Amino acid sequence: MGNLLNKLLNNEPPPPMVLVPPLFDFPPLAARTRMLESSYNLLFGKLPLKCLFEDYFEEARHFSTRIMLKPTDDPHVDLIATVSGPFDYKPEEKIVGNAIFRWQSDIDDPHTFMDLFVSNSEPVLRIRSCTYYPKYGIGAFGIFPLLIKKRLLSEDFGIMGLRYGSGNLSMGAILMPFALASEIPKSAWLVSKMGRLTVGVQYEPEFGGKNDEKFKNLMNWSCAIGYGLGSGSPLSPSFNFGLELAKSSQFIASFFQHVVVQRRVKNPFEENEIVGITNYIDFGFELQTRLEDARTSNSSSDSTLQVAASWQANKNFLFKGKVGPLSSSIVLAFKSWWKPSFTFSISATRDRTVGKTDFGVGIRIENLREASYQRADPNFVMLTPNKEHLAEGIHWKIGERPMLQSDVNAGNFDGLPRELRPFGKFM
Repeated sequence: MGNLLNKLLNNEPPPPMVLVPPLFDFPPLAARTRMLESSYNLLFGKLPLKCLFEDYFEEARHFSTRIMLKPTDDPHVDLIATVSGPFDYKPEEKIVGNAIFRWQSDIDDPHTFMDLFVSNSEPVLRIRSCTYYPKYGIGAFGIFPLLIKKRLLSEDFGIMGLRYGSGNLSMGAILMPFALASEIPKSAWLVSKMGRLTVGVQYEPEFGGKNDEKFKNLMNWSCAIGYGLGSGSPLSPSFNFGLELAKSSQFIASFFQHVVVQRRVKNPFEENEIVGITNYIDFGFELQTRLEDARTSNSSSDSTLQVAASWQANKNFLFKGKVGPLSSSIVLAFKSWWKPSFTFSISATRDRTVGKTDFGVGIRIENLREASYQRADPNFVMLTPNKEHLAEGIHWKIGERPMLQSDVNAGNFDGLPRELRPFGKFM
């Protein structure tokens, strides 16, 4: 009786809340296999730029379908199957199909796994395996093509790698066990982070004769420096600027920024206390300039610049666009968060060399990354900063208080779903 009187007498409205929709693709699928790659190739903003420039941009007059499924009885395994090809039949182009069956030892740690890859192109059958010990920061991995039509190169017999990673340092080497002495190592890298500054160097012996000559050849070395801000969570803004000298022949300047904004919204399907929604905006550019002598390089490709941007307006719609030296593309993607989720995307590409516009279509079905927080669940909302004090001490029906902007700014992500936490704590 007392609780009923308190509810009747207490007319104070609930605090205003802002919806936080799930991102279309976070963490990115490439992050699941980052242990197989050199850290030099993923840091300096390279991974988010790759996702920005490539995801959902289908090739003109081509289609792509991807099915990503995980059985409910065993979350340690999953399957990704992809089929892509041209709209029209062309003898020189065939439909490419492949599938990856993956086993992961810990559902919360994607860095120790084994997967089996099958395809109707090269390689026909391949196995990859990776083991990582977070306590010591040491990892080892291997990639071995089991079935391949022709083994012409040393790497066709497989590669192996060793690496060390911590929050401020990453080093490693990739070897080919069946290679000649002059081909060892295939690559080696060293990356260090000092506050917001990251520097790295990578050695890939492709030019020269003997090992000593390759080591002294500057064409085999790349170096980069980057400045970055942000926690790595999609709820926090991030900023990355990088400069790279690749193989002493190409200068690359890149920039990526992830912005989290809140816009006011009046949705008749939501409660009255819902005053806004969170939007995610990404912007990036990449400038590549060749440093070779103009007489030995093609003047039409001496310098290239591409710019891209994306805007996720809510949990269902994503808009992307990019402009390059020869073409421009735009994308509209729609995602329905069923179980499994369904995504349909259509891209339009304008080829300025021939003055023609063509379309590409993509379809994705997935249940790898769940998103049970796309509705106005009080556990996964951010309050506007000037109203946070109203939520202190409030306990919702399941006994948890809402996620506050101050927690995100302080790096406290324990109350967030796994899909909204930073996906990498080491380099």
